[in-house]
Amino acid sequence: MKAQEEINFNRIAKAISYIKANFKTQPGLEEIAEEVNLSPFHFQRLFSEWAGTTPKRFLQYISIGYAKEMLKENQSLFDTALETGLSGTSRLHDLFVNIEGMTPGEYKNGGENLHINYSFAESPFGNIIVASTSKGICHIAFYDDETIALANLQRQFPAARYQQILDKEQQNALYIFGHDWSKLHQIKLHLKGTDFQLKVWEALLKIPMGKLTTYGSIAKQLQNPNASRAVGTAIGDNPVAFLIPCHRVIQSSGALGGYHWGTSRKTAIIGWEAANINT
Repeated sequence: MKAQEEINFNRIAKAISYIKANFKTQPGLEEIAEEVNLSPFHFQRLFSEWAGTTPKRFLQYISIGYAKEMLKENQSLFDTALETGLSGTSRLHDLFVNIEGMTPGEYKNGGENLHINYSFAESPFGNIIVASTSKGICHIAFYDDETIALANLQRQFPAARYQQILDKEQQNALYIFGHDWSKLHQIKLHLKGTDFQLKVWEALLKIPMGKLTTYGSIAKQLQNPNASRAVGTAIGDNPVAFLIPCHRVIQSSGALGGYHWGTSRKTAIIGWEAANINT
């Protein structure tokens, strides 16, 4: 990110963390603005430009009450998603993302048969590293340190050949972070995972943007209602941030729960998606 863009995102993230930590007292605009060292006017404008809504409305979108209402509405989410006429925007991931599992031969011996391109990019939720094979995207992760991000990627496939280059597969995948998806083509994911993990990740693609579900609901969708913990583990192992929307899975209590890339970032994404859909 450019210096000012990074400063702006960090301010938004700090504001979201403050809102999330103090939601019971419903902090006002002046209080939140002071926390991020901005005047109320400039904070309101910055926040609205980023989130597409006001801090007050955003606070509603990330509350437990709102999450519970979403869960109540979506009890039959997986059964009705295709029949209820949900828009292309809502069903973005389901319509545009396709998963292909790697064969044992492709990742044997630490991935010695893989050639992986990678690049670093910006997103509304912080810096990301994106990587691809000849068959599709194999890794997307948010990061704070570029060196650590690359090391985490290489740890998955230590024997693969790596090249820092932005290829067409990566560029296409990055369009998903924008508001205009007219340039977006089907995104192919090429993932290393067990059969169970792949089924969980495919189930996540069916959760429409702006909607939420629970670990237990995913387990029921897979016809294994006692596998909530295993589902949670598979979700935690998701190798493709945002494109596979594990951020849309929360606890049955309405609490957002954990997130591999930080709970404040998860909160930011959920609120941002709700704002965009409702707008």
